[in-house]
Amino acid sequence: MNASSERNPQAAQMASDSMLRTLAAQANAIWPAEHALYDRYDLPDSARIADIGCGSGEITGRLAARYPEATLVGVEILESSVAHARAKHAALAPRLEFEQGDAFELRFAPETFDLVVCRHLLQSVPEPQQVLAELWRICAPGGWIHVLSEDYGMLHMMLGEHDPDRLWHEGAIAYTRATGTDARIGRRTWSLLRALGLTDLHVDYVVVDTLRVPRETFAEILRAWQDGYSEALGEKSNLRLVEARAIFDQIIAGVLDPDQYAVWHVPVVSGRKAATAGDTPAPAG
Repeated sequence: MNASSERNPQAAQMASDSMLRTLAAQANAIWPAEHALYDRYDLPDSARIADIGCGSGEITGRLAARYPEATLVGVEILESSVAHARAKHAALAPRLEFEQGDAFELRFAPETFDLVVCRHLLQSVPEPQQVLAELWRICAPGGWIHVLSEDYGMLHMMLGEHDPDRLWHEGAIAYTRATGTDARIGRRTWSLLRALGLTDLHVDYVVVDTLRVPRETFAEILRAWQDGYSEALGEKSNLRLVEARAIFDQIIAGVLDPDQYAVWHVPVVSGRKAATAGDTPAPAG
């Protein structure tokens, strides 16, 4: 196994067409609440923004619209996703660029960006603290790091024939453990950022539920996960494939049922890099 595959053990799932659907549906569900969090950063009009692990560029494009005078770069390890992002957002070039790159070894010089964004990435890579150290390295003094860090212990659906919690605990969490990753990274991201010496640390929650988000949008996230991950769960978790599919089917039906409630709490962790290098210890490697 080469270094690239070791760092991206979910590469097959990330490259699936279902991931494009996942990222589009997640953006539609999360961005309406998440975008207000950026007010906290008080960025200059000419801000330099990096979106690391940008996927198909769904949020990078929204950031470009939110900051119309900023320059932005989206970095993604999969060339197919980079090509998709470039084609979708071609009208915003050259102010917005996309490039292939490894979040563990970013090509940028230290202290380059006023805002470094990383969303939906940490749960899919081993040693996420190394990625966070890279975000810290490229963040300018006084700049901000904004991390949307998933946690699959924070999805709650109503009981039915099947216990929906099994999908997350016996399925997703067991699967990531088998691939050397952490499906509950969201609850420890604050501590990892604190260890880097960030100040003004915040943990906010975007609530994706059947009251705040259209049921069909929420269901589409789950359908895309089902299409992309059911076979992987059947191979590398405590669930058989037939069980994973059956629980997904029940959860999706419940989300679409107007008499049922479902919720996903999505942690967004942010912090500020010290204004001068001497104020903050260098992060561990």
